[in-house]
Amino acid sequence: MSKRVAVVTGGIGGLGSEICKSLARAGRTVIAADLGHRADRIDAFATETEGFDIRFEALDVGDFDACAALVAKVEAEHGSLDILVNAAGITRDATLRKMDRAEWDDVLRINLDGVFNMCRPVVEGMATRGFGRIVNISSVNGQTGQFGQANYAAAKAGMHGFTMSLAREVARKGVTANSVSPGYCETAMVMAVAEDIRAKILDSVPVGRLGKPSEIARTVEFLTADEAGFITGANIPVNGGLFMSF
Repeated sequence: MSKRVAVVTGGIGGLGSEICKSLARAGRTVIAADLGHRADRIDAFATETEGFDIRFEALDVGDFDACAALVAKVEAEHGSLDILVNAAGITRDATLRKMDRAEWDDVLRINLDGVFNMCRPVVEGMATRGFGRIVNISSVNGQTGQFGQANYAAAKAGMHGFTMSLAREVARKGVTANSVSPGYCETAMVMAVAEDIRAKILDSVPVGRLGKPSEIARTVEFLTADEAGFITGANIPVNGGLFMSF
């Protein structure tokens, strides 16, 4: 059997790059899709993934036509696109009383519309071929809400509603769709938070530490395995016990 082909959006970000490497270690051919204007980060990503079967493609997930074009390109070059991980995301934090329309629209366009923009062109080929794995990276704050993140929490909660609906539509076609909801992890976005606020966050996490991007990546690797075909419509929390439910 030929190697499974994976696309990871937000692929050069803190979580995305670890997901790319984890999938490559698992024997996948990986395309890291991300914005093309950050030359320094793209160069660093190329260096840290040297020796892996990973390549970079420039993509704005908020552009529906660009997403469709990338899917078509990958399928034309490789014959299939088997795994899609939607990890692209941004924040524009503000309380609702101060949030402007652009801050709302930007977050919804990337974090939620971007999931539709990638899933819409990819599901037909997956269903036709009888195999597909879709993993959407949500957030613990989509489950709990967070002060100053009405836009982000709405997008991340909406992502899982989308995931469950898609899972029902394609389950009998050999395609699974699941969400992963990370807690606070050692990424540039979290480390940029003021130290006193990070200390408060750590106090609320039962395991007493931030998560590692590799721990999120390991969960994604598990859900995208060929043997994971009986898990669909699920949301997997990886949050150190910050939010527990059943």
